[in-house]
Amino acid sequence: MSYFRHESAFVDDGAEIGSGTRIWHFCHVMAGARIGESCTLGQNVFVAGGVNIGSNVKIQNNVSIYEGVVLEDDVFCGPSMVFTNVRTPRAAVPRNTREHFDETRVRRGATLGANCTVVCGVTIGEHAFVAAGAVVTRDVPAHALVAGVPARRRGWACRCGRTLRFTAQTAHCACGATFRRTGDHGIAEAGPDDLEASAESAEGV
Repeated sequence: MSYFRHESAFVDDGAEIGSGTRIWHFCHVMAGARIGESCTLGQNVFVAGGVNIGSNVKIQNNVSIYEGVVLEDDVFCGPSMVFTNVRTPRAAVPRNTREHFDETRVRRGATLGANCTVVCGVTIGEHAFVAAGAVVTRDVPAHALVAGVPARRRGWACRCGRTLRFTAQTAHCACGATFRRTGDHGIAEAGPDDLEASAESAEGV
């Protein structure tokens, strides 16, 4: 076994677990789940069959990952945050088969804060940051910082997690990354060519 499993955790036959992953106390990973390399599953994490989890994903205590949820590489799930996978659940009406599940995708590098709730059928963009206690009911753009109930964009976040402060069309993060606006509803990390072109445009060259 190339991964660590605490003796109190259950990993069903048929689950695929990547090298270097650590599965801690009282977890349950069902058959058919796929977990990448170097992940951490904190205490009391449940992973349903059919779930896909990338590499270097950190899932804190008391989180359940239901079928229909996809976590790409480098995603962080804070303590006791909640996923759903059915939009109209009823105890008396069975909706526990795959055709009833709405896919929720959390893209690379996104953070989901403690006790937030992600309603199924949405996509959380790359490096987005969902604040603690937020309720996400619609798609979140890449690098967006969202908070509140329902969650609304309150700013932008660097891939390192710091909040970005824009001056005109550009923001410089303390980590060294630079971002530029791509319209009213998006930003993108700027490479050297982008910055040179922006400087030339500002100078009227």
